[in-house]
Amino acid sequence: MKLPTVALVGRPNVGKSTIFNKIVGKKISIIEDTPGVTRDRIYSEASYKNYRFNVIDTGGIDASLEKFNDEIKIQAEIAIDEADVVVFVVDGKEGLTSNDLVVRDILRKSNKKVIVAINKVDNKKAEDHIYDFYELGFDVYIPISGEHGIGFVELMDEVTKDFNEKEEKEDKRLKFSVIGRPNVGKSSLINALLNEERVIVSDVAGTTRDAIDTVLAYQKEEFVVIDTAGMRKKGKIYENVEKYSLLRSMKAIDRSDICLLVINAEEGIIEHDKHIAGYVLEKGKGLILVVNKWDTVEDKKSIKEYLKEVRSEFQFLSYVPVIFTSALTKKRVHTIMPEVLKVSENIKREIKTSVINDVIQDAYLLNLPPSYKGRRLKIYYVNQTGIKPPKFTFHVNNKNLVHFSYERYLENKLRENFELEGTPIILQFKNRSE
Repeated sequence: MKLPTVALVGRPNVGKSTIFNKIVGKKISIIEDTPGVTRDRIYSEASYKNYRFNVIDTGGIDASLEKFNDEIKIQAEIAIDEADVVVFVVDGKEGLTSNDLVVRDILRKSNKKVIVAINKVDNKKAEDHIYDFYELGFDVYIPISGEHGIGFVELMDEVTKDFNEKEEKEDKRLKFSVIGRPNVGKSSLINALLNEERVIVSDVAGTTRDAIDTVLAYQKEEFVVIDTAGMRKKGKIYENVEKYSLLRSMKAIDRSDICLLVINAEEGIIEHDKHIAGYVLEKGKGLILVVNKWDTVEDKKSIKEYLKEVRSEFQFLSYVPVIFTSALTKKRVHTIMPEVLKVSENIKREIKTSVINDVIQDAYLLNLPPSYKGRRLKIYYVNQTGIKPPKFTFHVNNKNLVHFSYERYLENKLRENFELEGTPIILQFKNRSE
């Protein structure tokens, strides 16, 4: 089910971040160390009453800062394009400014539902300015105070008013997305995949503005392929600004069961690839690394040599299968779907409790956990408590005695004994008293 998206926009220092934190509560999620993305735009999931939705906090648009304003405008426009509802935050204390009019002009072109949130109404000066904002020409104005929580019920009721109508029926077909930074060959790879003789294709309308969903039948099973490269907006600015592809990838990842992260063999692996992979891992999705444009590698490294480099760069993804392809020549494209089938089995794999306990008991006796202040971790029993991804709950004497290196050891033992390639697994530790 596709979650609706709410974007917060406005000039600097109007209180967007305070409102954002109020909406998402403690569930704030930030991708760290991503220059230009997390610093200026934050993306998180939130809930209100029975509604779940995504929230985007954008950087402030300041018309006086010409040097930076183009980038900030692009950023805001992408967030607005993603959004179902835009909350235009203005400062009731300061009143209407020229920067507010710049934001208004951007929003008018978007044809999106806009709610004007007049912030800081707990200040006496705000009473004098409230009606000035009607000059902006939008339909809905709600006075609020981000700091004191005034008007939030009215704001959130208006924001979520139409969300129940936007929910899509659950689609039980396995969904996999083709993700990655611009110009790595995502679209070409999809086209090559769909042109395989054994694949029957039927197009369906895109369920998001920036992704094309295609139904693909393979070995008598239907899959939904999400192509994040399918931009239909005017201009190519989105594809030219690499760092802004992250948000589109995030939304595709959220909707997927499995992600195919495409890497350009010619350019090699960069930090942006790792950030996207990290988000896939954080969301618990199946993952396959696809090294595309393999035909362009001039020094003709062997796959074995290149694979060693990939494993070195993605040390946190040792369990993920790696495929080498060329969308242009269609070489090895036929290896993709068998891997998708394999990972689709693994993300929903269920293992008998007795078998899990045999493996963990042997692992425990083979390598006892270190003792701490005379106490040692004891594992009473383990059971599987979830799928997509597989989740294992360890019932122990004291979960505070679990060292991260021993947890990694237990995960490795599970992977050695069970077919879990391509899927993250979650290890949860519970005290017997819980």
